[in-house]
Amino acid sequence: MKFGELSKTADLKPDIVAIKVLKESATKEAEEDFFREVEIMSAFQHPNILSFVGVVLRDGNVNPMMVFEYMEHGDLAEVLRSQRRFSSESIDSQRNLPQLDSTDILGVALQIANGMEYLAAQRFVHRDLACRNCLVAEGPTVKIADFGMSRDVYTCDYYKIGGSRLLPVRWMSPESVVYGRFTLESDIWSYGIVLWEIYSYGKQPYYGHSNEEVVKLILDGIMLIPPEDCPSFVCGLMKNCWKTEPKHRITFTLIKKVLEEAYYNKKAEVKEFNLNKEREDDASDTLTKCTVLKTSTSLECGITYNNELRKLEAGDAKQLSMENSLHKKSTELKMKTLPRPPPLPKSVSKTDLLDTQGYLLPSEIKEPVQYLRTLPA
Repeated sequence: MKFGELSKTADLKPDIVAIKVLKESATKEAEEDFFREVEIMSAFQHPNILSFVGVVLRDGNVNPMMVFEYMEHGDLAEVLRSQRRFSSESIDSQRNLPQLDSTDILGVALQIANGMEYLAAQRFVHRDLACRNCLVAEGPTVKIADFGMSRDVYTCDYYKIGGSRLLPVRWMSPESVVYGRFTLESDIWSYGIVLWEIYSYGKQPYYGHSNEEVVKLILDGIMLIPPEDCPSFVCGLMKNCWKTEPKHRITFTLIKKVLEEAYYNKKAEVKEFNLNKEREDDASDTLTKCTVLKTSTSLECGITYNNELRKLEAGDAKQLSMENSLHKKSTELKMKTLPRPPPLPKSVSKTDLLDTQGYLLPSEIKEPVQYLRTLPA
């Protein structure tokens, strides 16, 4: 672990809590990070953010420790992976992990979006949003956390770029990979990867590819393929989380609205959201409307663009047709294919995680290839 150990304990009351202890061997930087986290976590109060109980300062032989609420089912990544084993193993062998249906899965995505909307409103950038950093309790209730243990348990999820610290490149936006810049918008990119994790039941993003290959794929603008049976409106959310230009990405407020509509709408009903109300940017590529329709079998997201609306309203259908034709040809020339990974994750040794030579990065970020499969109507 970077600087802490996590364990569960019981106080004088019957409640069980989790504690994070600062190691004796922790560096000065690690100690500063520890107390910075105390300051940050103590300010958060939200049903989808892990609750901070208190802190124990260094006293004699007692190392500093943070005390959190205990989430009995552990991290979300493990819970999701357990769903793939329920069919072949008994529930008793799963450490009593919850079994999730399609409504639960959607609820998990909604709860994380709800927590991230709160963090964004606090102007807090998480920097490491992933299923491994979300904890699960009965319900299922999901809460966002940032435990240092994730770097030990999931070592192969982190990668060293050009001599910098270990970074979760598979969840990072292009600007974070190139410039090391983390913003609210880079958290939105990471949330799109989290959606992919949720609907793939805990698979590692870009599994079958080394971390070095993943960096190249991200910089070349090659997107993940949505998992099979992923609702089309969720595919649309992923796509709009992965816009190359950060200011063009969807907001957590809008993500939450779309997911709430899908989650709570029990009968067939259509509702329109004006996305421009949630955006500061009024670029021509901004989404205008997102219509969510829930039927007995599917949810679909319909999307219209400002520039197309202007041209249609002006009656300039001919110009629109010509531009669409040129865009189609241009897209065909730029289209790349993502090699199919092997059926099981590729084994990565610890030595593969460190890059001592660094990378020669491109001078500019290329436009992403629209690498989303066409879904049936």
